[in-house]
Amino acid sequence: MSQNKDIEGGLVYNGYESARDPDSEREALLPASSETDAAVPVALYSPSQSRFNLLHLSSAFAAGAILCLLAQLAVLGPGCFSPRSPVDCPANESYVYAAPYAGSTEVDNYPPPSPTNAFPSLFPTGVGYAGATPTGAEPALIVTGAAYPLHTGAAQLVAPSHFHKSDESETESRKEKDFDIFRKWGNLSPWYSVKKGAFGVDSGPEPPETCRITGLHLLHRHGARYPTAWASYGGPSKFAGRLHDAAENWHATGKLSFINDWTYKLGEEVLTPFGRQQLFDLGVSMRLKYGFLLKNFTDSNTIPVFRTESQDRMLASAMNFAIGFFGYPFEGQYQQTITIEAPGYNNTFAPYETCPNARNPSKADRALPYLQEWTSIYLRHARHRLQHHLHGFDLSYEDVYTMQQMCAYETVALGFSKYCELFTQEEWEGFNYAMDIIFWYDSAFGSPVARAQGVGYIQELVSRLTETPIETHNSSTNSTLHDPITFPLGNSLYVDATHEVVVLNVITALNLSTFAAAGPLPADHIPKKRSFRTSELAPFATNIQFQLLSCTSEPDPQIRIIINDGVAPLTGIKGCPEQRDGMCSVNAFVEGQKEIIRTTDWIHDCHGDWAVPAGPLWETTTGDAPK
Repeated sequence: MSQNKDIEGGLVYNGYESARDPDSEREALLPASSETDAAVPVALYSPSQSRFNLLHLSSAFAAGAILCLLAQLAVLGPGCFSPRSPVDCPANESYVYAAPYAGSTEVDNYPPPSPTNAFPSLFPTGVGYAGATPTGAEPALIVTGAAYPLHTGAAQLVAPSHFHKSDESETESRKEKDFDIFRKWGNLSPWYSVKKGAFGVDSGPEPPETCRITGLHLLHRHGARYPTAWASYGGPSKFAGRLHDAAENWHATGKLSFINDWTYKLGEEVLTPFGRQQLFDLGVSMRLKYGFLLKNFTDSNTIPVFRTESQDRMLASAMNFAIGFFGYPFEGQYQQTITIEAPGYNNTFAPYETCPNARNPSKADRALPYLQEWTSIYLRHARHRLQHHLHGFDLSYEDVYTMQQMCAYETVALGFSKYCELFTQEEWEGFNYAMDIIFWYDSAFGSPVARAQGVGYIQELVSRLTETPIETHNSSTNSTLHDPITFPLGNSLYVDATHEVVVLNVITALNLSTFAAAGPLPADHIPKKRSFRTSELAPFATNIQFQLLSCTSEPDPQIRIIINDGVAPLTGIKGCPEQRDGMCSVNAFVEGQKEIIRTTDWIHDCHGDWAVPAGPLWETTTGDAPK
């Protein structure tokens, strides 16, 4: 906000006071009609005549100073005119209180519900005359490329030009060159290609020399979205609401002065423009890499069936992926199964809807105490630093943590956020680890219901790999959607869309032990070496490639799991050996997953009456409930 608080009591032009009677001003500017009428203007504008002596001027100056002092005292309070600390009244900073709309929500409802110029019949999308339309060979970039194309993840987004400097300025300067803030937001990060060997396998996504790719099962998350409606800790809309409700009582200075007239511009839960782009780009990427698999559908005279579910961001993600993969128009090139996400509907992409214990805070929400402890440690200096610039509004650790959330959400929604500049690189590392804590304990290996929620997708994966229907629907699988049409078998390409929590459920149920070895995660420090990073496993548009291969060096068909272009070791799966390219025979992989299915108790974990002691008194690194 920018308000001018200087009070001017009337400008004086060559002896004429503009605060005098307005009629006098009018008469002075009108042409004189007689000598009598002209007398007053001439006297008022005569620069040679002095109307006041020194005593008059001194008295007026003293009176004005007293009035100005009293006015400022009434507005700002006594703190600025008594012995004060820099927090109360920073030197050389004018006090600008937050505008009444500070923190309030801005909404642009586009498109208008009934545009007056909308006549669809006059604007058909197909008018013929398409010109030549022959197609070429399908791309196979993952096989033919001289190098694998890496994804940086942040096209169109603007990073902050600088970060707050810590006391270790030399270290900060050295770090800043390689620091990528877009990779420090946990599940709010845009997906990016992890480094080769990040998960312990020194191999890339391209097939080993003796192998050819025969199939792909792709599981991906939706794209970047606005914040969800509910948050147990943090939540940008809650913070904005508090600022708005108290706008008349606080003002910000220094690096926080931008929030004096800042408004909350985020929607709720639906994809952002960048989120739409992410899924379009992912579709294009997968077509370039695996387009050759479509030849199998041409040969069998069929089209693929992709799956998503009914939430707006999920369906929009699937549609944008399809436009990227197939191009416009995509009708007739594939079929989209849309499962229902709602209480009571079995759905492997939303297993929490039929797992009551996953909705029970006393059982499933284990992360909150760990998160609260960690934010009080890594944000201690940030809270003090930012409170110094915010007067009349007490910042909690949750508020400062929410400012970091605001940075991520505003950037993926609006392209840039001033909140990003408020923190040091170490504090962004702390935020990234805070996200690890949340998802480790609520959705992954530290959650008592993670494995049960992920096992439904494992059942579907085994069914597809063995080309046999699911024998028993005893988890989140939906038997009404598993016929040869809606749940086809024997295809070379499958694409499924889900949430990040379900992606982590699936990683847990698969028993990818390299990630389980990271836990339990401590709440008082960041481990020097940790394999579980949410920004690498479950960012916006995260994707897992279950890659099927036929190799002359191996007697049996092989499978690999590639998470955001990083090959994951399968040694935690019974029967899968340590292998330099991360491969395991499909038969051994299936048998290992069948054992996981047999030993996972959906009824007990999701419906059983069990309790979890608070804190570290009980821990799991397998995602199982107490037995």
